[in-house]
Amino acid sequence: MQKKIAIVEDDKAIAQMYKLKLENEGFDVELAANGHEGFELVKKQRPHLVLLDLRMPDMTGDEMLEHMRATEWGRHINVVIAANVDRQHAPWRLHLLDFDRYLIKAHYTPRQIMDVIHEVLGTTRKKSLPNS
Repeated sequence: MQKKIAIVEDDKAIAQMYKLKLENEGFDVELAANGHEGFELVKKQRPHLVLLDLRMPDMTGDEMLEHMRATEWGRHINVVIAANVDRQHAPWRLHLLDFDRYLIKAHYTPRQIMDVIHEVLGTTRKKSLPNS
């Protein structure tokens, strides 16, 4: 079965790059540009994992996660936060919410983020060609 991933990221270039990388790894990927769209996407799609940015318009990632965790369907979905702010400067409510990993985007290459997603989901990376 193909695993579903929702990317909730307001930077279109970053979202498209992660989408392409994840699709190349065999995942079914959907995008949302803010927390409100992300919440509706996750509610509809029920993905295996959400790759979630924090600072977004309309509804922030931490607000989205809080709303998602308050539902029966969203309580157990894996969440990897990929933000541009270190954890100690992240919104206070994150300390009260459940998520699998917290990554600072600038400290991880896209390949390393793919490795984290595979680790969280318990899946195996596709074999790649040398130098790819």
